[in-house]
Amino acid sequence: MPRSPSPESQGSDPLQGLMVSPSGVRGIVGQTLTPDAVLRVAGAHASFLEPGPVVVGRDTRPSGAWVSRLTQAALLASGHDVIDVGVAPTPTILFAIGHHRASGGIAITASHNPAPWNALKLFGPGGTFLAPAQSEEVARRARQGRAAWASHAEVGSFREDDGAIRRHRDAILSLEGFDRDRIRARRFKVVVDATNGAGSVATPALLEALGCEVERLFCEPDGRFPRTPEPLPENLGALGERVRATGAAIGFANDPDADRLAIVDERGEPIGEERTLQIAVDWALSRRPGPVAVNASTSIGVDLIARRYGIPVHRTKIGEAHVAQKLIEIGGVIGGEGNGGVIYPALHVTRDALVAAAIAIDWLARDKRSLSERVLELPPVVMVKRKLDIKLEDLDALKDELTRTFPDAERNVLDGEKYLWEDCWVQVRASGTEPIVRILAEARSREHAETLANRAGQAVERSQAHVRSR
Repeated sequence: MPRSPSPESQGSDPLQGLMVSPSGVRGIVGQTLTPDAVLRVAGAHASFLEPGPVVVGRDTRPSGAWVSRLTQAALLASGHDVIDVGVAPTPTILFAIGHHRASGGIAITASHNPAPWNALKLFGPGGTFLAPAQSEEVARRARQGRAAWASHAEVGSFREDDGAIRRHRDAILSLEGFDRDRIRARRFKVVVDATNGAGSVATPALLEALGCEVERLFCEPDGRFPRTPEPLPENLGALGERVRATGAAIGFANDPDADRLAIVDERGEPIGEERTLQIAVDWALSRRPGPVAVNASTSIGVDLIARRYGIPVHRTKIGEAHVAQKLIEIGGVIGGEGNGGVIYPALHVTRDALVAAAIAIDWLARDKRSLSERVLELPPVVMVKRKLDIKLEDLDALKDELTRTFPDAERNVLDGEKYLWEDCWVQVRASGTEPIVRILAEARSREHAETLANRAGQAVERSQAHVRSR
């Protein structure tokens, strides 16, 4: 059983201003993410975990050095041994938890957030995120200032593990289903844009091991992001230019902690991060049909592909932890999130941009056609994603405005407000990782999706104006 923590002094809420979600806590370094907040969260997590070693790793952000050291100090002071994997992709850190049979782990990374941000992602045993109820308990303990500090004779020991990335890579290469000879025979030229993040070494090394000729772009792991770190189409211009200039067959882009993968075709055109998961679902189900789990914001293209194989798709709330728990529950074959986050349970139940890249290369190698031609086989749907810098103050007002705007739609409240028709949908929800409102819309044409997104955005504005005028 987890050790029982002791209450400490209360004081103001140490998580005030932080974004708290099932994946952990994130905030702006020096403003909301302070040394006190780091020690409180790490100490609370340590008090919740079973006794045993804890794996710690980080992305390349300069602030990661001090956040990691404070995190490790809290774990050691709680009596846990610490295994430091250094700078590594988040999926590598999760894989290391299983390898070391650790009681849990912490990744120091704010994922796609801009450089001023950092975060603590909290993991349990087996290399998975905490269940939502468990992460809420850790947050409650942190707010209460509860920890289980050890006596001088019980403090943990520290060691480094410099083989985590290699083991992760070797595990991917040994998975069944990849035709390595066929991939090597194609001698693909590939461009990798790791935005100088945690995938800067790991992603090119994996692709080279598969026989690809790799052109590196933004693969200096110094944390100086040369582009907006989220791998959205509008941020991949340099990758597209390098693909065209080198005659590459495909381009891959990571976010800073390399748990998401975006793809650019041989013309230098982004295919959309939703297509990453669609490719993975098609690849996995063609090998072994089985259940699929995705979140409520993922493209209906996944459903259309799964339907070809007679397979059901299960949908969850937004957040990797929810999808992972559902995959475990249903014995899922493949799943993930439409932001380029592929979860392949045959390896481990977490988003993994490295395994996603290997899947995409194997999928491409199965046919002589180019990537742009292969993408035409995927369902012809278009998604539009918007961000509004608005705080939702009255959800009832929002619901009323949206139902008036879309009276003929089916309303779904699995996560946020979602309105569905037979072949299109629109969703409005508050982000769990940024202080914004996200609007997503999908339809058979970009014009239709844009119209849905515009109408939803106007409804949000009206509902909040109504709140402010009261």
